[in-house]
Amino acid sequence: MNKDKQEYNNTICADMTVLEVVSCYRHTELVFKKYDEKAGDCICCQMLFKPLKDVAKKYGLDLDGLLADLRKVI
Repeated sequence: MNKDKQEYNNTICADMTVLEVVSCYRHTELVFKKYDEKAGDCICCQMLFKPLKDVAKKYGLDLDGLLADLRKVI
């Protein structure tokens, strides 16, 4: 396992892309669907290759809240 993957074990961080999160933790897709309403866009469709911090910035979302919600389901 490479160093980058080891950093992500058992946690989700702001630098992870939406794809990395959903790939590692499939059930987080439900959290993204919840945030789609707040964003007014499909986050998984439009921001799949972007880090979570960029997603939060683009849509004016609370990054800490998003991270907390994602971490709750893992």
